[in-house]
Amino acid sequence: MNLLDIVGPVMVGPSSSHTAGAVKIGNVCRKLLGEEVIEAKIFFHGSFLATGKGHGTDRAIVAGLLGWNVDDIRIPNSFQLAREAGLEFTITGIDLGDVHPNSVKMYLTGKNGKTLEVVACSIGGGRIQICELDGMTAKFSGECPTLIVNNIDQPGHVTEVTSMLGHKSVNIATMQLFRDSRGGNAVMVIECDQEVPQESIRWLERLEGIVKVTYFSLTGGE
Repeated sequence: MNLLDIVGPVMVGPSSSHTAGAVKIGNVCRKLLGEEVIEAKIFFHGSFLATGKGHGTDRAIVAGLLGWNVDDIRIPNSFQLAREAGLEFTITGIDLGDVHPNSVKMYLTGKNGKTLEVVACSIGGGRIQICELDGMTAKFSGECPTLIVNNIDQPGHVTEVTSMLGHKSVNIATMQLFRDSRGGNAVMVIECDQEVPQESIRWLERLEGIVKVTYFSLTGGE
C-alpha cells in the first residue's frame, strides 16, 4: 500500500471513488475502444446510481470518455463540452446483480465504428477494476499495459500469445484465463510490464481462432 491508497489521488472532487474513479473508468474505456467516442450509453448501478449525481459521477464519467484526467478543472462542465465535441450520451440506471456497488455498464461507439461493451467498478481511493469486456470476464486495474485476447477455446493460443510477448521482450506481470465453456469462447487478460508493440497486436488479430484483440496502453492515444 502506498500513500495514494490512503489519502487518495490529486483530483477534482468531491469523492475519490464516485468522482476520480468514474473519470478513470471513462478514460480507460476510451483507450480500450482505441478511438474517439461519439456515442455512449451509460448505466449506473448501486451507489453510483443512488448518490452519483450529488458526487458528480455522471459528469466525471463523461469527462473520462473525453480523455480527461482526474484533476482536469473542466470536469464540472463535461456535459456541455462533450456535446460540443460531438459525443452523444445517455445516463440511466440498471441492476447488475451481485456486483460492486460502485459499478457502471457502458455501450460505446467510436468515430470509426468500433464498439465496446464494458462493466467496470470504482473500488476506492481512485482505483478501478474493469470487470467485463463484450460480455466476457476480464478483471484488470488499468494500471499496467494490458492485452485482452478473445479466442476460441482451443489448444495453442496461450502459447502463441506468450511466445510473442517473450520474443518482443515484454514481461508478463499477471495473466488470467477465462472461458464460458469447454471449446467455446475464451479470453486471456495479460497485464504487462512493458508496452506491447502495435505490429504484434496486428499479428495476433490475423491468427486463426483469434476473435478479437483489445489493448490498453498507458501511453497510446487514438
